[in-house]
Amino acid sequence: MFPTPPLPVTGQIPRSRGGVGKTHLLDQDGSVPHPPRPRLGERVLNTVSRDPLTVPDRTRNDAFIAAAIGVLSLALALLVDDGRRPDALGWALLAGSLVPLVWRRSHPGLVLAAVLLCVGPYHALDNTHAAPVPASLVALYTVAVTGRPLHTFFVGCLVIGISLSVMFNVGTHEGLEALRTSGWILAVLVLGVDVRTYRHYIASVVGRAERAERTREEEAARRVAEERLRIARDLHDLLAHSITLIGVQTSVASHVLSVDPDRLDRAAVAKALDDIAETCRTARGELRTTLEVLRTDGPDCDGPLPDLAALPDLVRTAGAELTLRTGESAMPPAVEAAAYRIVQESLTNAVRHGGAGVRIAVTVVRDEDALRVEVTDDGTAEPLVPGSGFGILGMRERARSVGGTLSAGPRGEAAGFEVAAILPLQPTEATA
Repeated sequence: MFPTPPLPVTGQIPRSRGGVGKTHLLDQDGSVPHPPRPRLGERVLNTVSRDPLTVPDRTRNDAFIAAAIGVLSLALALLVDDGRRPDALGWALLAGSLVPLVWRRSHPGLVLAAVLLCVGPYHALDNTHAAPVPASLVALYTVAVTGRPLHTFFVGCLVIGISLSVMFNVGTHEGLEALRTSGWILAVLVLGVDVRTYRHYIASVVGRAERAERTREEEAARRVAEERLRIARDLHDLLAHSITLIGVQTSVASHVLSVDPDRLDRAAVAKALDDIAETCRTARGELRTTLEVLRTDGPDCDGPLPDLAALPDLVRTAGAELTLRTGESAMPPAVEAAAYRIVQESLTNAVRHGGAGVRIAVTVVRDEDALRVEVTDDGTAEPLVPGSGFGILGMRERARSVGGTLSAGPRGEAAGFEVAAILPLQPTEATA
């Protein structure tokens, strides 16, 4: 049974910070903590568990490994006396067995073949036999850790057969010594296969954990969607029942008024009207309760709809200039709420992206049939990248909800940004 890698346990809270798609772990005070440095044992386990074919900068790392093995091979060639000192051809063959290791993880089979082509003649010339052993073992290990076990078995048999044939041609003593040390080849191959199996086990454990997490999230989202659909159906049934009841009660009142006007039953009419008022109050309360469930949580979910009376305080807080001409007659509450939200979002974007000392002007003017909203600034910051946020999209949806239009973009020749909306005052069909 392979050991399961420990999972990190933290007391931190994941919060979104730094834009859409970026999530950081923040401390309770809102600061970004420095991740703890992993201990030596954890770093070793992470290195062993990592797939060698997906490691970043693997060619650079293999170049360092090849250089280290080259130093070791040079020391063995100069210090170990189990053959003659390599000549120029021997040094060339030894270097040729080291250079391919730079690409050992990209092309393990070709690298092993290149190493064997150099190591075979090197041993056949009876050069120091211990010098090319590290490079050969590393190439064998790479083949074992990246290939299938059956493929590794055939490669091991081939390598052992070639090495024994070459060494017995050099001499009987050398051949017997190679037969005695061939156990190292088997040990390296078994180690590579075991590490490969361990890595596959770790990958399967991580994959199952990720799939289980995705399944839990999808199941939770599905249940929320089903519950909201059920609530929406209940809301439809409630409104249909309330409207039907209001229609019946209105018909009763109309019948009482029209059947015999001379003998008007005022009590029956009053009761029918009271029933209508009570039904409306009940339906409004049920509708509000249901919509509170359907809305996402946020600071603006509760409370009455905002209107233009709250604009001066909003603009004053942002340090902007306000021009407000709305006349004395009342406007539809939905139009006032849409105008307020458009100004609110525009001020937020101007303060956030306009740069230091930005000047903002807000104009809300009522025409005969529409309410015109303009928010301009002279900000010098770089313009937003298209698609970087949902503020403008949200403002357009606000305008469309009352049948209006909205445009947003740079001010042309003048510096800054401009948001302009036209909101009809008469009920219209909202555009798609």
